[in-house]
Amino acid sequence: MTTAQLTSPYQHYVYAYPHKTAYRGLEDRPALRDLWAAEPKDALSLYLHIPFCEVRCGFCNLFTRIGAPDGLTGAYLDALERQATAVRDALGASEEVRFATAAFGGGTPTFLTAAELERLCDLAEHRMGADLRAIPLSVEASPATATADRLAVLADRGATRLSLGIQSFVDTEARAAVRPQRRADVEAALGRIRDTRIPVLNIDLIYGIDGQTERSWRHSLDAALAWRPEELYLYPLYVRPLTGLDRRGQDSGPDPAWDDQRLRLYRAGRDHLLAHGYTQQSMRMFRRADAPSQGADDYACQTDGMIGLGCGARSYTAGLHYSFDYAVDMHQIRGIIDTYVSTADFSHAEVGYAMDAHEARRRHLLQSLLQAEGLPADDYRARFGGTPAEDFGPELGRLADRGWLDHTDPTTLRLTPEGLAHSDAIGPELFSPAVRAAMARYERK
Repeated sequence: MTTAQLTSPYQHYVYAYPHKTAYRGLEDRPALRDLWAAEPKDALSLYLHIPFCEVRCGFCNLFTRIGAPDGLTGAYLDALERQATAVRDALGASEEVRFATAAFGGGTPTFLTAAELERLCDLAEHRMGADLRAIPLSVEASPATATADRLAVLADRGATRLSLGIQSFVDTEARAAVRPQRRADVEAALGRIRDTRIPVLNIDLIYGIDGQTERSWRHSLDAALAWRPEELYLYPLYVRPLTGLDRRGQDSGPDPAWDDQRLRLYRAGRDHLLAHGYTQQSMRMFRRADAPSQGADDYACQTDGMIGLGCGARSYTAGLHYSFDYAVDMHQIRGIIDTYVSTADFSHAEVGYAMDAHEARRRHLLQSLLQAEGLPADDYRARFGGTPAEDFGPELGRLADRGWLDHTDPTTLRLTPEGLAHSDAIGPELFSPAVRAAMARYERK
C-alpha cells in the first residue's frame, strides 16, 4: 500500500481476516471430522446465520436476500438442522465439547417468526448442545422486525444482547441510505426492546450519509443516548460494488472531501460519547462504563474454535477458515441459498482459506491492534515465540512514522487515538501479499 493510500482513512472494514473474497473452492473437500479432530473444543463460539431481510439497505454488501417465498424460511431451517447434525457429529461425542458464546446474525434473524425463532434456539441447544441461558447470546434485529412476540422468545431463551441497526434517527438520512423507516417506528421498537429487559442494547449508527451534517449527526447521537444503550457502534458509510448506492452511481472513486467529512463526524461522535460516560473499545465500538460484560468484543468472530451454521457463516479452525460461496448480487445470493437449502450432505468443507503460521501471526496482530486496549507483548510472545516488531517490522514502522502507534507503554502495542481513527486504513495495510492477491483475483458476483 502506498503512502497516499494509507492517508485515506476509509479503505476497508476489517471484521474478519482473511476476507471471504480470498476464499476459494477446496478441491480436497476435507471432512469436518478431520478438521476438528485436534482442535480444542472446550470454549467454542457458535454463530447461526439467517440470510433474510425485509429490505436491503443501500449500503449493505452482506450475504442476504430480500424477503422469502412461501416455505423458504422453513426449508432453510430444515437445512440448518441437517448442517447442525453433521457438524455436531463431526465434533465427536467427547464431554469436552462446550460452547462459550453464541450469536444469531444475518441478514436479520428476527425476520423469522416467533415460532421459527423458537426452532432456531432449539437447534442451537438440542442439536449443537449450546446452553443459551448460561452463555452470552447476541442477536441482531431491525426496528420493523423487533416485534413483542419475537423479543419475548429471545428474552425467554436467554438473549443477553440485542443489536438494533438504526443508522440514523433522521428520516431523510435513512431514506438517503436506502433504508426506509420512520423515527416513530424506531422509537417504538426501542421501547419494546427495553421492556424485555435484555441486559445489553446495542444501537448501530452510520456517519457520512449524503446530506448529513455535524448537527444532524449530533441529533442522532442524542436520540440514541436518550435510551442509554449499553453499547453503540458508529460506522462510516461505504459504497461497495453491487450495492444499492453503487447502482445509484454514488461510488465515483476516491473522494477526499467525503473522507474529510467522515473523519470529522467520527471525531465528533467519538468525543460526544466519551463525554457521556462511554469507553472506546475500537474505532466503531463504544460501551457504557457501567454496562455488563459480554465477553469478547467485536473481534470475537476472529477467534479459532468458531462454528458457523448457515450459508453465509464462516467457521474457523487453526489451519482452515471455511464457509460456503459468497456473493453480493441478489440473483447470485438467491442461487447460493437455493443450493444450501437443497444440500443433503454437510460433512465436508467446500470453500475456504488455509491458514499457515505466518497468517496466524498476522491475524492475531490485526485483531488485537485494532482494539483500543492493544496487544500485550507477553501475550504475543507466549503464542508465537517472538515479538510483533520481529515479525512485522516494516508494517509497524510505517504506522509509527505516521504517529499512529502509542509508545508510552513498552509492554503493549497500541494505536494512538488518531491511529484508531484510521483503523480502516491500518487493517488493509496489514494484509499479507497472498491475501491481497487472492482478493484481487476474486470475481465479483
